[in-house]
Amino acid sequence: MSKVINIGYGNMVNSDKVVALLKPEAAPVKRMMQNAKDNGTAFDATCGRKTKSVIIIENGFLILSALLPETISSRINSEMVRSDIIE
Repeated sequence: MSKVINIGYGNMVNSDKVVALLKPEAAPVKRMMQNAKDNGTAFDATCGRKTKSVIIIENGFLILSALLPETISSRINSEMVRSDIIE
């Protein structure tokens, strides 16, 4: 059962598809972001704000978010805990 997580400003992502949450400050992540933008495989969910996290999903696409990776991670983990309680 897929669960969608709010990644900021009304944007949602399927938590089952998330492979990694990264901070965008590192040079390799910056290169990855630029390549994804050039190839059209980046989704900008920042709504014009500073990118604070990069979400990599299963098919290799990148989602840029204005929320911190820790915030998104806690939302994914709390959703997992909640689903375990329900099941």
